[in-house]
Amino acid sequence: MQTIKNTVAENLGKFVPGAHDLAPEDSQFSLSQVPDLSGKVAVVTGGSEGIGYGCTHTLLAHNISKLFILSLEADIADEAIAAISSELGSEAASKVEWIPCDLSDWEQTGQTAFNIAKKVDRLDILINNAGRGIMTAQRAKNGIDLHMATNHFGHVVLTSHLLPKMKHTAEKGDTVRIVNLASNLHEQTPKETSFESEEELNKDYGAQPQYGRSKLAAILYAKYLARHLTSKYPNILANATHPGIVDTRQSTQHIHEAFPFLGYGMSVGAQPFKKTQFEGAVSTMFAATTTKKSGQYICPPAIVEKGSDKANDDEMGERLMDLTWKIVKEKTRSQSAEKGCPFKEA
Repeated sequence: MQTIKNTVAENLGKFVPGAHDLAPEDSQFSLSQVPDLSGKVAVVTGGSEGIGYGCTHTLLAHNISKLFILSLEADIADEAIAAISSELGSEAASKVEWIPCDLSDWEQTGQTAFNIAKKVDRLDILINNAGRGIMTAQRAKNGIDLHMATNHFGHVVLTSHLLPKMKHTAEKGDTVRIVNLASNLHEQTPKETSFESEEELNKDYGAQPQYGRSKLAAILYAKYLARHLTSKYPNILANATHPGIVDTRQSTQHIHEAFPFLGYGMSVGAQPFKKTQFEGAVSTMFAATTTKKSGQYICPPAIVEKGSDKANDDEMGERLMDLTWKIVKEKTRSQSAEKGCPFKEA
């Protein structure tokens, strides 16, 4: 029975009042429990809409001192900052700096991270939230599958470039938290996935498996960081989260790119059961502000799940990251790798 309750708590909202209350007592969490964040600095990718906005709004509501939002669309970012100003006040809005960044462009992403690092003397929270949803297979300009290039590789580049600043913060005795947005759809990763070659990454498995594979990578990367980073810096914590089924553009609009007609099952049929952007941010905010552990897969509200067998395959995680370093260095050699990009630093 508790398994059923957990499934409801983790995935459903809106017309399932109190869904999060179905979680075990030791896995309860709400946005009201986010601690005071005065003096802290955060970066949220995709922080101007959807789950990312839920995180952005919550961080500001709990007094984050500086917040960088990385996203693509200026008009949506402007609307988000205007909403923050209206709801939380102009002082809160003044703490936000929006930076346009295409995570599939690794040179731009690396430079964006360096620019952020120059502006602050600390970095306490990094939420790797932005991503390509359940859409058809396409290639980034560097020739890599767009799901993987954005959802995984881009966040690895961003995190790697920001690591020196996060280590500096940790060395002062503060806790630093890195959160990768994953999904229970990681369980739909193609069975033959092994992360052994670029050719494998670029094979078209279909919209949902492509997306699921990128979310598996998010979990494996968090666990990789826990093994290689938290082991050296115990107060740098890295975790992956599942938000649930959330009412975002991915589930209302983008789903139709791959499924013009069948997508209505998600965009319309599932609408009454989707979480709001704030409900969808709960597990991520727990991981970003409260948890004391690293290398976990956290589902709403704060339920630690095992995930799939592949998500617990450390050897696969090592292969993924070896392939990641290799491909990023090859694709960015003239712009980043030869200029001291700290790709493998952990």
